[in-house]
Amino acid sequence: MELRQITAVYYSATGVTDRVVHTLGEALAEALSLPLEFRSFTKPAERDMTLAFDEKDLVLVGSPTYAGKLPNKLLPDFQARFQGSGALAIPVVTFGGRAYDNSLAELCALLEANGFHTIAAGAFPGRHAFTDVLGEGRPDWDDKRTIQGFAGQIGEKLREMREIPPPVKVPGDPEAPYYIPKGLDGEPVKFLKAKPRTDLGKCSRCGVCIRTCPMGAIHPENPADVPGTCIKCHSCVRKCTRRAKYFDDPAFLSHVAMLERDFQEPKEIEIFY
Repeated sequence: MELRQITAVYYSATGVTDRVVHTLGEALAEALSLPLEFRSFTKPAERDMTLAFDEKDLVLVGSPTYAGKLPNKLLPDFQARFQGSGALAIPVVTFGGRAYDNSLAELCALLEANGFHTIAAGAFPGRHAFTDVLGEGRPDWDDKRTIQGFAGQIGEKLREMREIPPPVKVPGDPEAPYYIPKGLDGEPVKFLKAKPRTDLGKCSRCGVCIRTCPMGAIHPENPADVPGTCIKCHSCVRKCTRRAKYFDDPAFLSHVAMLERDFQEPKEIEIFY
């Protein structure tokens, strides 16, 4: 296949998907001797543009898993802003220690529906957005070596490719419902309205939480006020250098405690091509 460029597009609120996509993108560029461009799809302004490709493009698309699928509030942007027009695509999802469930199948189906040809795909464990207990330090050096090996396998496939193959097969159902969070007692919990709190004694009003919120949900002049939609991505919590941001919703904390109790076993990378 004659390719012109690799473009790596990713949504990454806390940096895990960013790290996976950068590692894979750089390894692919080296394996294929192609120029590489990174495009963040994380902030609202970054999602306010159409990303159009054609048959000479190889596009790496990365997203975290939220409740077993793609982030629901961002799904319309993924659907509306990506135009394949015959481009080859490598869908990638990350997940925080429980499972990726149907997120990879959903991303593959979305890209195929938007005119891309999926040729490989992967699901990569990473540090959970909610807690350091699950996946702390991942992706680690072993993960990096696996990702680099995956890039080499994709490179070999592309060098041998003479025609567009069938879509890559991955587990999951793109139409399946979202995972229902549970608390410590095993019963479903609801925390859709939970929003981050601010310890004003620690907050320096630096504005990093305002600038990095993927939903633009935090008041531009008051970091303690969250009038917009919060998707619990934990960007503000993870990026606050003063540790001033936190969640105190009881149902949410019970869910996090359940995850920490039940899903500490390390998960493996799963790749498909």
